[in-house]
Amino acid sequence: MKKISVLTVLSMALLGCTPKEKNEVAEQVVEATPPLVLTVKEAQKIIALPLHCIEQEYPNKLGQVLGADSDLKTPKQLRPIFYGCFDWHSAVHGYWSIIELMKRFPELDQNGEIRERLNGLITPEHVQVELAFFDDPNNRTFERTYGWAWLFQLHGALSTWEDEDAQRWAALLEPLAKVLMDRYTAYLPKLNYPIRTGTHDNTAYGLSLSLEYARLMKQTDFEMLIVETANRLYAKDINCNLAFEPSGHDFLSPCLEEARLMSKIQDTTAFTTWLKAFLPEIFEPDFQLEIGKVSDRTDGHLVHLDGLNFSRAACLSDLAKKLPELAHVKAIGKHHFESSFGNITNDDYMGSHWLGTFALYALLHQ
Repeated sequence: MKKISVLTVLSMALLGCTPKEKNEVAEQVVEATPPLVLTVKEAQKIIALPLHCIEQEYPNKLGQVLGADSDLKTPKQLRPIFYGCFDWHSAVHGYWSIIELMKRFPELDQNGEIRERLNGLITPEHVQVELAFFDDPNNRTFERTYGWAWLFQLHGALSTWEDEDAQRWAALLEPLAKVLMDRYTAYLPKLNYPIRTGTHDNTAYGLSLSLEYARLMKQTDFEMLIVETANRLYAKDINCNLAFEPSGHDFLSPCLEEARLMSKIQDTTAFTTWLKAFLPEIFEPDFQLEIGKVSDRTDGHLVHLDGLNFSRAACLSDLAKKLPELAHVKAIGKHHFESSFGNITNDDYMGSHWLGTFALYALLHQ
């Protein structure tokens, strides 16, 4: 006889229920799904990854546009803060991971070695070199918008940490955050169509991270622009086809990232109406979503699918928090997370230089 899980029974019970009954059943579904929790054990595993790579210069993917022979420099010469972890954006969110974990678990740096390293990296002189790179006319769109959004996340994490070192680092990085916010502000009105990829260029993902920053830092004008842009680009979308996901190297779900963004800018009633037109199948109690399967974790693109499992977990958790009738997707997100968390180790650099960040972000959004 085929076994039926408690979650399946509870989810099926949502069919035919009144709104009040649905909320009661949804609460039972949540209770039957033990939450993912960030403990010091997970923190130790995750922080080891960026600590290993923020000062590892090679291998390195520069991603720059050369304007002259003089632009041929080493990664550390070009970007003396964010030169490690294979590429600029991974270095940035590697720092974010370190900061977020130090804030929550001070015991991770009992001897002060991590602070000493960061003090040697985040200096006035180094910030000026980072700024100069973005001032190069050939690289004014460098890391738009994925890297920009992660720089915002890092600056926000530092700015809201009541710690003397963190406040100094935040002040030093503020000019770079301002430059990128100004460029984002100039860019969005010109963006006529969203970029719907499952990788770095995804418009919804960049807007989502940036919206978190705008609200955290009370940047009202920036927040309003993001909300206006999201509505302009996505409010009329319908029938997103999850069957097309994932592509072979996705680490984001275009459908779920868009849904998550819209959940942040619409009230419950409006979002429910929008989501039922955009992803109607997600409301079905027997909704399923197969995890992304990685065939070779030494392949830098194929291992993206571990990241997809983490980012989907964050999306599904946020959607379940927004709408109680989506409580059944919480377990799906947890399954995605757990299917990949055991795979993030220092064994292979193609995954270790970035996957810890996506795991941490998912854990923080449970």
